[in-house]
Amino acid sequence: MSSSEHMPSSRLILEAGRADRQYWRDLWRYRELFFILAWRDVAVRYKQTVVGFAWAFIRSFMTMVVFTVVFGHIARLSSGDVTPYAVMVYGGLLPWTLFSSVFGDASASVMTNSNLISKVYFPRMIIPLSTIIVGLIDFAVSLTILVGLMIWYRFLPGWQIVLLPVFVALALLASIGPALWASAIVVKYRDFRFVVPFLLQFGLYASPVGFSSSIVPPEWRLLYSLNPMVGIIDGFRWCIVGGDSPIYLPGFAVSIAVIAALLWIGIACFRRIERGFADLI
Repeated sequence: MSSSEHMPSSRLILEAGRADRQYWRDLWRYRELFFILAWRDVAVRYKQTVVGFAWAFIRSFMTMVVFTVVFGHIARLSSGDVTPYAVMVYGGLLPWTLFSSVFGDASASVMTNSNLISKVYFPRMIIPLSTIIVGLIDFAVSLTILVGLMIWYRFLPGWQIVLLPVFVALALLASIGPALWASAIVVKYRDFRFVVPFLLQFGLYASPVGFSSSIVPPEWRLLYSLNPMVGIIDGFRWCIVGGDSPIYLPGFAVSIAVIAALLWIGIACFRRIERGFADLI
């Protein structure tokens, strides 16, 4: 009997979508790398700096002061019957800061880690996703200002405050889609990194951070809600001030749909360009 008759037969099976399923498994398998990159980003941002964690506090506080003065005292926009204007403004600033932090950091993350990408295999999506941790730490630091404002104005939130983590998760989802898209586009078109700060600055004033979305004329509110941060900011304010800032449910549904669409587009774009990262970098 020949030796070939004793050798077990083997087959190579090509199954549509199998590589994609393996990719998502690898995201879980490489979770330790996710935390290593996240901790490194935290250390780089705050270690050996003069103000350290206080920078997140100072930045949010000064932005809140500027918006309160401009929109509350100069433009004289109302925040409702009982809600202090500073609390209303900060209720919009918190989710926007979380969104902009993740979006801004993630957009440059792949290029920043170009040496790592060219040397070893791992799901590249881990790199932009790791910036979420830094954004959450900044958010936690900034949240202390909201507590201080409530104490200062003797303002007690209602039962809705328990739903705040839901809107934190939605703010992260709203940032992940554009962040993945931008991080991939920056690799392909390097000049796009200069566009990201402009987009964030424009988005800050296009979103209802310094004012309530209720001032938008009713016939334009659905169109305005195509900005996904409109529904998120409205939800944050509702959690903090309750009935004094109700959620516009049709607009909120539109914002959720846009978030889902941007998340799908971001993942699809990143996965398509990711295959050529090594060549582009």
